[in-house]
Amino acid sequence: MPFLALALLLAIPARAMGITVIQADDLPAHVEFVRQLKDSQDPSGNFMLVRVGPRGTGPAANANADVTGVEDDRVAGVRTRGGRATGYGSGALPASITIAVGIDAARAALDRPGTEPLLLAMLSRLDYERLKGNAGLRRVDRRVGVLLRDPAMADAVELVDAVLPHKRRLGMVVTDESEPLLQEVRRAAPGWDLQVEYAPDPRSLARALRSLLPRSDALLVLPDLIGDDQAATLAVLRAAATAGVPVFGANDGLVRSGGLAAAVSTPALLARQARVLGRKVMAGGGSGGALVETATPATVRVNVTVARALGLRLPDERELTERVTAVR
Repeated sequence: MPFLALALLLAIPARAMGITVIQADDLPAHVEFVRQLKDSQDPSGNFMLVRVGPRGTGPAANANADVTGVEDDRVAGVRTRGGRATGYGSGALPASITIAVGIDAARAALDRPGTEPLLLAMLSRLDYERLKGNAGLRRVDRRVGVLLRDPAMADAVELVDAVLPHKRRLGMVVTDESEPLLQEVRRAAPGWDLQVEYAPDPRSLARALRSLLPRSDALLVLPDLIGDDQAATLAVLRAAATAGVPVFGANDGLVRSGGLAAAVSTPALLARQARVLGRKVMAGGGSGGALVETATPATVRVNVTVARALGLRLPDERELTERVTAVR
């Protein structure tokens, strides 16, 4: 980071950061992320929640019971924690940033006028790839940051190495849209024997797994169209269990469903990182091109029942987490 930008970043904490959050859905992870942002807000800083699209009736309504959002695309102010009501893009707050949660909110935020710094949070890598064509990411008059919800693929590779040292045959079933993730794995795993099979549709998944499993010491489920689809993930887990091949991934759900281990990030960790990245953006990062960060630090989740069934003795989750994050 240039010296001037670093100096500005160090100066910003003297003022409370005002936050406007744009939310378009009630996904549990998004609700928890917003809750964490709100609960950790400095009492002297404004916090405003703006809803785009239909107001949900799920957990978000309870998580933000003292916050009134807006319906559809109309914008209204809300009052929280000693802050005064203000509108999105009003410029009334010093040292303020807008945080859009999820891809629908990100699209809405990028399409809105205004020059307030913008952070797009809780996006998957594929979400970000889909947004790259949006002109709002290339505006020179607005600073934009992107916080990906998944840890770097280097974390996943390091986890496999920590659990299965000296094993180098890592299998992946991918789709055409997985190419950015696949390239990231290749950069993170020089010297590994990567086994890759393509499955363009759900019916071809079983065929790809039959070819892949005999050539793999472990499978890595990427956060792509397969990893984000519960039925596809379960099909991978069932086939791998029958073959006695451990499965690694990037979310808690995979571990709970029968995966061996995953390097994941939590909404609480992501909210903390969003604040830090937001200050970087406010200090000058993301001008004329988005400032992108993967989720960090990761934390490791292990399914001890699966480890026992595979005859593996694993270090505990804390030790594995330290191993994974030590490479940064």
